[in-house]
Amino acid sequence: MQTQTLAEQIRAEARKVLVGQDEPFTLLLVALLAGGHVLLEGVPGTAKTLMARTLALLVRADFKRVQFTPDLMPSDVVGTQVFDLGTGQFRLRRGPIFTQLLLGDEINRAPAKTQSALLEAMEEHQVTIEGERLPLPEPFFVVATQNPIEYEGTYPLPEAQLDRFLFKLLIDYPPGEVELEVLRRYHHGFDARQLEQAGLRPLITPEALESCRAEIRTVVVEDGVIGYIGAIAQESRRSPDLLLGGSPRASITLLLAAKAYAAIQGRGFVTPDDVKALVRPVYRHRVILRPEAEIEGLTPDTALARVLGRVEVPR
Repeated sequence: MQTQTLAEQIRAEARKVLVGQDEPFTLLLVALLAGGHVLLEGVPGTAKTLMARTLALLVRADFKRVQFTPDLMPSDVVGTQVFDLGTGQFRLRRGPIFTQLLLGDEINRAPAKTQSALLEAMEEHQVTIEGERLPLPEPFFVVATQNPIEYEGTYPLPEAQLDRFLFKLLIDYPPGEVELEVLRRYHHGFDARQLEQAGLRPLITPEALESCRAEIRTVVVEDGVIGYIGAIAQESRRSPDLLLGGSPRASITLLLAAKAYAAIQGRGFVTPDDVKALVRPVYRHRVILRPEAEIEGLTPDTALARVLGRVEVPR
Protein backbone atom coordinates (compact mmCIF):
# COMPACT_ATOMS: atom_id res chain seq x y z
CA MET A 1 0.00 0.00 0.00
CA GLN A 2 1.19 3.51 -0.85
CA THR A 3 0.23 4.77 2.59
CA GLN A 4 2.39 2.18 4.34
CA THR A 5 5.41 2.95 2.14
CA LEU A 6 5.18 6.71 2.68
CA ALA A 7 4.56 6.33 6.42
CA GLU A 8 7.64 4.11 6.80
CA GLN A 9 9.75 6.63 4.88
CA ILE A 10 8.48 9.55 6.96
CA ARG A 11 9.07 7.77 10.27
CA ALA A 12 12.57 6.69 9.21
CA GLU A 13 13.42 10.25 8.17
CA ALA A 14 12.03 11.66 11.43
CA ARG A 15 14.42 9.48 13.44
CA LYS A 16 17.24 11.70 12.19
CA VAL A 17 16.06 14.35 14.67
CA LEU A 18 13.64 12.60 17.04
CA VAL A 19 14.89 10.04 19.57
CA GLY A 20 12.51 7.69 21.38
CA GLN A 21 9.39 9.40 20.03
CA ASP A 22 8.26 6.76 17.53
CA GLU A 23 4.83 6.17 19.06
CA PRO A 24 3.68 9.80 19.47
CA PHE A 25 5.12 10.75 16.07
CA THR A 26 3.29 7.82 14.44
CA LEU A 27 0.03 8.97 16.04
CA LEU A 28 0.69 12.53 14.82
CA LEU A 29 0.97 11.08 11.32
CA VAL A 30 -2.19 9.00 11.80
CA ALA A 31 -4.08 12.14 12.87
CA LEU A 32 -2.87 14.05 9.81
CA LEU A 33 -3.93 11.23 7.49
CA ALA A 34 -7.30 10.91 9.24
CA GLY A 35 -7.94 14.67 8.96
CA GLY A 36 -7.92 15.30 12.71
CA HIS A 37 -6.02 17.48 15.19
CA VAL A 38 -3.77 16.64 18.13
CA LEU A 39 -3.33 17.94 21.67
CA LEU A 40 0.15 17.25 23.10
CA GLU A 41 0.46 17.35 26.88
CA GLY A 42 3.86 17.29 28.52
CA VAL A 43 6.29 19.33 30.56
CA PRO A 44 8.50 21.83 28.71
CA GLY A 45 11.53 20.47 26.90
CA THR A 46 10.11 17.10 25.80
CA ALA A 47 10.31 17.77 22.02
CA LYS A 48 6.63 18.63 21.43
CA THR A 49 7.43 21.58 19.18
CA LEU A 50 10.22 19.64 17.48
CA MET A 51 7.80 16.85 16.54
CA ALA A 52 5.37 19.32 14.95
CA ARG A 53 8.10 21.13 13.02
CA THR A 54 9.59 17.85 11.83
CA LEU A 55 6.25 16.60 10.52
CA ALA A 56 5.58 19.91 8.75
CA LEU A 57 8.93 19.76 6.98
CA LEU A 58 8.55 16.12 5.94
CA VAL A 59 5.10 16.64 4.39
CA ARG A 60 5.95 20.02 2.78
CA ALA A 61 3.34 21.84 4.88
CA ASP A 62 3.36 25.57 5.60
CA PHE A 63 4.08 25.93 9.32
CA LYS A 64 3.17 28.71 11.72
CA ARG A 65 3.38 28.93 15.48
CA VAL A 66 1.20 30.93 17.86
CA GLN A 67 2.29 31.44 21.46
CA PHE A 68 -0.98 31.54 23.42
CA THR A 69 -0.97 34.11 26.23
CA PRO A 70 -3.68 35.61 28.48
CA ASP A 71 -3.77 38.82 26.42
CA LEU A 72 -4.06 37.10 23.03
CA MET A 73 -7.17 38.20 21.13
CA PRO A 74 -9.17 36.14 18.59
CA SER A 75 -8.18 38.61 15.85
CA ASP A 76 -4.52 37.86 16.64
CA VAL A 77 -5.19 34.28 15.54
CA VAL A 78 -7.71 34.50 12.69
CA GLY A 79 -7.04 38.05 11.40
CA THR A 80 -9.18 41.14 10.95
CA GLN A 81 -10.22 43.88 8.54
CA VAL A 82 -7.93 46.92 8.67
CA PHE A 83 -8.45 50.32 7.05
CA ASP A 84 -5.95 51.17 4.30
CA LEU A 85 -5.37 54.94 4.25
CA GLY A 86 -3.85 54.72 0.78
CA THR A 87 -6.90 53.20 -0.90
CA GLY A 88 -9.54 54.40 1.54
CA GLN A 89 -10.87 50.85 1.83
CA PHE A 90 -10.77 48.02 4.33
CA ARG A 91 -8.51 45.09 3.52
CA LEU A 92 -8.15 41.68 5.13
CA ARG A 93 -5.12 41.08 7.31
CA ARG A 94 -4.92 37.30 7.56
CA GLY A 95 -3.86 35.81 10.88
CA PRO A 96 -1.44 32.92 11.44
CA ILE A 97 -4.33 30.44 11.26
CA PHE A 98 -4.07 30.67 7.47
CA THR A 99 -1.50 27.92 7.24
CA GLN A 100 -1.41 24.15 6.81
CA LEU A 101 0.14 23.12 10.12
CA LEU A 102 -0.60 25.44 13.04
CA LEU A 103 1.22 24.92 16.33
CA GLY A 104 -0.77 26.42 19.22
CA ASP A 105 1.81 26.57 21.98
CA GLU A 106 0.43 26.43 25.56
CA ILE A 107 -3.12 26.74 24.29
CA ASN A 108 -4.57 26.68 27.82
CA ARG A 109 -2.94 30.04 28.62
CA ALA A 110 -5.37 31.91 26.37
CA PRO A 111 -8.84 32.88 27.60
CA ALA A 112 -11.93 31.02 26.41
CA LYS A 113 -12.84 33.68 23.83
CA THR A 114 -9.52 33.18 22.04
CA GLN A 115 -9.60 29.40 22.37
CA SER A 116 -13.06 29.42 20.77
CA ALA A 117 -11.62 31.15 17.70
CA LEU A 118 -10.19 27.75 16.79
CA LEU A 119 -13.51 25.88 16.99
CA GLU A 120 -14.84 26.81 13.54
CA ALA A 121 -11.40 26.40 11.97
CA MET A 122 -10.83 22.93 13.42
CA GLU A 123 -14.29 21.63 12.60
CA GLU A 124 -15.07 23.28 9.24
CA HIS A 125 -11.61 24.29 7.95
CA GLN A 126 -12.78 27.86 7.54
CA VAL A 127 -12.98 31.10 9.53
CA THR A 128 -15.54 33.89 9.51
CA ILE A 129 -14.25 37.46 9.62
CA GLU A 130 -16.76 40.34 9.57
CA GLY A 131 -19.39 37.95 8.22
CA GLU A 132 -17.19 36.68 5.39
CA ARG A 133 -16.39 32.97 5.32
CA LEU A 134 -12.84 32.24 4.29
CA PRO A 135 -11.53 28.72 3.55
CA LEU A 136 -8.27 27.58 5.11
CA PRO A 137 -5.45 25.91 3.18
CA GLU A 138 -5.59 22.13 2.82
CA PRO A 139 -4.46 20.08 4.58
CA PHE A 140 -5.26 22.06 7.73
CA PHE A 141 -3.81 20.47 10.86
CA VAL A 142 -3.68 21.89 14.39
CA VAL A 143 -1.15 20.67 16.93
CA ALA A 144 -1.73 22.27 20.33
CA THR A 145 0.43 21.87 23.43
CA GLN A 146 -0.24 22.30 27.11
CA ASN A 147 1.76 21.92 30.32
CA PRO A 148 0.18 19.46 32.82
CA ILE A 149 2.06 20.94 35.79
CA GLU A 150 1.52 24.71 35.75
CA TYR A 151 -2.07 25.75 36.40
CA GLU A 152 -1.54 29.34 37.55
CA GLY A 153 -2.67 31.73 34.84
CA THR A 154 -4.28 29.01 32.72
CA TYR A 155 -7.78 28.53 31.36
CA PRO A 156 -8.82 24.85 31.15
CA LEU A 157 -10.03 23.88 27.71
CA PRO A 158 -13.83 23.45 27.63
CA GLU A 159 -15.26 20.07 26.65
CA ALA A 160 -16.42 21.42 23.26
CA GLN A 161 -12.86 22.46 22.44
CA LEU A 162 -11.33 19.21 23.67
CA ASP A 163 -13.80 17.21 21.58
CA ARG A 164 -12.35 18.78 18.42
CA PHE A 165 -9.01 17.06 18.99
CA LEU A 166 -8.71 13.60 17.47
CA PHE A 167 -5.95 12.55 19.89
CA LYS A 168 -4.56 13.70 23.20
CA LEU A 169 -1.00 12.42 23.46
CA LEU A 170 0.92 12.36 26.74
CA ILE A 171 4.60 13.16 26.28
CA ASP A 172 6.63 11.94 29.25
CA TYR A 173 10.29 12.32 30.22
CA PRO A 174 12.52 10.09 28.05
CA PRO A 175 14.15 6.96 29.51
CA GLY A 176 17.78 7.32 30.57
CA GLU A 177 19.27 5.66 27.47
CA VAL A 178 17.18 7.86 25.17
CA GLU A 179 18.24 11.03 26.98
CA LEU A 180 21.89 10.00 26.67
CA GLU A 181 21.44 9.59 22.91
CA VAL A 182 19.91 13.09 22.73
CA LEU A 183 22.93 14.48 24.60
CA ARG A 184 25.33 12.71 22.22
CA ARG A 185 23.57 14.18 19.20
CA TYR A 186 23.76 17.71 20.59
CA HIS A 187 27.41 17.11 21.52
CA HIS A 188 28.13 16.23 17.88
CA GLY A 189 26.51 19.40 16.58
CA PHE A 190 22.77 18.76 16.24
CA ASP A 191 20.75 22.00 16.33
CA ALA A 192 16.97 21.75 16.67
CA ARG A 193 16.64 25.21 15.10
CA GLN A 194 18.32 24.03 11.88
CA LEU A 195 16.45 20.87 10.89
CA GLU A 196 17.63 21.02 7.28
CA GLN A 197 21.21 20.65 8.48
CA ALA A 198 20.23 17.31 10.07
CA GLY A 199 19.56 16.00 6.57
CA LEU A 200 15.75 16.03 6.72
CA ARG A 201 14.16 16.05 3.28
CA PRO A 202 10.51 16.52 2.33
CA LEU A 203 8.98 13.20 1.32
CA ILE A 204 5.36 13.85 0.45
CA THR A 205 3.40 16.34 -1.63
CA PRO A 206 -0.17 17.54 -0.95
CA GLU A 207 -1.26 15.41 -3.93
CA ALA A 208 0.37 12.31 -2.42
CA LEU A 209 -1.26 13.05 0.93
CA GLU A 210 -4.67 13.22 -0.71
CA SER A 211 -3.92 9.95 -2.50
CA CYS A 212 -3.15 8.33 0.87
CA ARG A 213 -6.40 9.65 2.30
CA ALA A 214 -8.28 8.19 -0.66
CA GLU A 215 -6.60 4.84 0.00
CA ILE A 216 -7.55 5.03 3.69
CA ARG A 217 -11.19 5.57 2.76
CA THR A 218 -11.16 2.14 1.05
CA VAL A 219 -10.01 0.32 4.21
CA VAL A 220 -12.62 -2.27 5.16
CA VAL A 221 -14.28 -2.20 8.60
CA GLU A 222 -16.47 -5.25 9.22
CA ASP A 223 -19.73 -4.99 11.13
CA GLY A 224 -18.24 -6.80 14.11
CA VAL A 225 -15.53 -4.15 14.48
CA ILE A 226 -18.03 -1.32 14.00
CA GLY A 227 -20.13 -2.94 16.73
CA TYR A 228 -17.03 -3.10 18.95
CA ILE A 229 -16.41 0.64 18.51
CA GLY A 230 -20.04 1.36 19.38
CA ALA A 231 -19.97 -0.96 22.40
CA ILE A 232 -16.90 0.86 23.79
CA ALA A 233 -18.74 4.18 23.56
CA GLN A 234 -21.84 2.76 25.26
CA GLU A 235 -19.80 1.13 28.03
CA SER A 236 -17.90 4.39 28.68
CA ARG A 237 -21.25 6.11 29.32
CA ARG A 238 -22.28 3.38 31.79
CA SER A 239 -18.94 3.21 33.56
CA PRO A 240 -19.14 3.72 37.34
CA ASP A 241 -15.77 5.50 37.13
CA LEU A 242 -16.84 8.14 34.61
CA LEU A 243 -19.11 11.14 34.97
CA LEU A 244 -18.99 11.76 31.22
CA GLY A 245 -18.40 9.07 28.62
CA GLY A 246 -17.41 9.29 24.99
CA SER A 247 -19.54 11.32 22.57
CA PRO A 248 -20.72 10.09 19.15
CA ARG A 249 -17.86 12.17 17.73
CA ALA A 250 -15.48 10.01 19.77
CA SER A 251 -16.85 6.88 18.05
CA ILE A 252 -16.55 8.47 14.60
CA THR A 253 -13.03 9.63 15.40
CA LEU A 254 -12.03 6.18 16.62
CA LEU A 255 -13.35 4.60 13.44
CA LEU A 256 -11.52 7.01 11.10
CA ALA A 257 -8.29 6.86 13.11
CA ALA A 258 -8.37 3.04 13.13
CA LYS A 259 -8.66 3.02 9.32
CA ALA A 260 -5.60 5.28 9.01
CA TYR A 261 -3.73 3.22 11.62
CA ALA A 262 -4.45 0.01 9.69
CA ALA A 263 -3.37 1.60 6.39
CA ILE A 264 0.06 2.70 7.64
CA GLN A 265 0.64 -0.90 8.72
CA GLY A 266 -0.12 -2.11 5.20
CA ARG A 267 -3.53 -3.65 5.90
CA GLY A 268 -6.71 -3.02 3.97
CA PHE A 269 -8.91 -3.90 6.95
CA VAL A 270 -9.28 -2.82 10.60
CA THR A 271 -8.78 -5.30 13.43
CA PRO A 272 -10.01 -5.06 17.04
CA ASP A 273 -6.37 -4.58 18.06
CA ASP A 274 -6.23 -1.39 15.97
CA VAL A 275 -9.24 -0.10 17.87
CA LYS A 276 -7.83 -1.05 21.28
CA ALA A 277 -4.51 0.65 20.49
CA LEU A 278 -6.27 3.96 19.84
CA VAL A 279 -8.95 4.03 22.54
CA ARG A 280 -6.83 5.87 25.10
CA PRO A 281 -5.52 8.69 22.86
CA VAL A 282 -9.01 9.14 21.37
CA TYR A 283 -10.96 9.03 24.65
CA ARG A 284 -8.70 10.31 27.44
CA HIS A 285 -9.55 13.99 26.87
CA ARG A 286 -13.24 13.34 26.20
CA VAL A 287 -14.16 11.54 29.43
CA ILE A 288 -14.52 13.02 32.92
CA LEU A 289 -13.75 11.00 36.03
CA ARG A 290 -16.18 10.86 38.94
CA PRO A 291 -14.80 12.56 42.07
CA GLU A 292 -14.75 9.27 43.97
CA ALA A 293 -12.70 7.66 41.17
CA GLU A 294 -10.18 10.50 41.39
CA ILE A 295 -9.96 9.96 45.15
CA GLU A 296 -9.16 6.30 44.45
CA GLY A 297 -6.26 7.50 42.32
CA LEU A 298 -7.72 6.50 38.96
CA THR A 299 -6.72 8.30 35.78
CA PRO A 300 -8.69 8.47 32.53
CA ASP A 301 -6.35 5.82 31.10
CA THR A 302 -6.95 3.35 33.94
CA ALA A 303 -10.71 3.98 33.78
CA LEU A 304 -10.63 3.32 30.02
CA ALA A 305 -8.67 0.11 30.61
CA ARG A 306 -11.55 -1.04 32.84
CA VAL A 307 -14.03 -0.09 30.11
CA LEU A 308 -12.13 -2.17 27.55
CA GLY A 309 -12.02 -5.07 29.97
CA ARG A 310 -15.83 -5.14 30.11
CA VAL A 311 -16.41 -5.07 26.35
CA GLU A 312 -16.34 -8.35 24.47
CA VAL A 313 -13.78 -8.40 21.67
CA PRO A 314 -15.20 -9.63 18.33
CA ARG A 315 -13.55 -12.69 16.83
